Amino acid sequence: MLNQTFEEFGQRYFNNTLANLSSSPFNVVTTILDVLIVIFFIYKATKMIKDTRAWQLIKGILVLIVITLLSGFFKLNIVNFVLTSIMSYGFIMLIIVFQPELRRALEQLGTTRKFSRWFGLDDKDLNAKKKENIYKIAIAAVELAKQKKGALIVIEREIKIQDIIATGIIMNSEISPQLLVNIFEPNTPLHDGAVVISDNKIAAASCMLPLADDKDIARELGTRHRAAIGTSKESDAMVVVVSEETGKLSIAKDGTLIADVREDVLKKILIKNLIQEPIYTSNKNNENRKK
Repeated sequence: MLNQTFEEFGQRYFNNTLANLSSSPFNVVTTILDVLIVIFFIYKATKMIKDTRAWQLIKGILVLIVITLLSGFFKLNIVNFVLTSIMSYGFIMLIIVFQPELRRALEQLGTTRKFSRWFGLDDKDLNAKKKENIYKIAIAAVELAKQKKGALIVIEREIKIQDIIATGIIMNSEISPQLLVNIFEPNTPLHDGAVVISDNKIAAASCMLPLADDKDIARELGTRHRAAIGTSKESDAMVVVVSEETGKLSIAKDGTLIADVREDVLKKILIKNLIQEPIYTSNKNNENRKK
């Protein structure tokens, strides 16, 4: 049943494409554009979910499709019936399984910064301010690590995390290493929880973060690291973690924890992910390097 559906769809699309190409030269351009758009979206979707749990699930679904097609080819009617029945509800299953990834992709699509990069509208002064604040955050994180003071510093990116900010004490203050270190001083009112950096300011302190509950996360990771992973998974925020037990620095990004990083590595990761040049500028720089 499933292989017949694919064959019918392929035959119908092939016939329609031939009819369009033969009817008008303009249809050749639209057909090529149609194919390029589909390839572009497939490439972007693959790039977005690669090296994530979703990628493993996608491979599992592909294996299931192959088994279903083979069962139809070899006339394994019972197996084919069961698998085809499961595949009939595949779209709903995909929405349920990939709900976090789909929500995150739609949130990113709804932001305006991605579109501004295409036209070079990013503010250079804003990028300079971001870089300055990244160095301040790194200085504070290293100092906290030396003193073995636990800390969580969440850096908001394109997806707004106002719901997390609302759980803490609103500060709306300028970023400084001294202030960040002082916030995480033990036995002070604001040390318990996370600091959220938003729009180049310390938006709030003592914020509550969602915990990651994945079974594949190492058991030795504490609450801070689980909170960092959970926050980076539900949004595109980056989270700097200072371990109270070991004094080691880690950073969470896209639901993945990069553990035990040095100060220079921390700066490079933050700069790479928080400061993005306009696309036309990046292309020009690449051409200059080639020359």
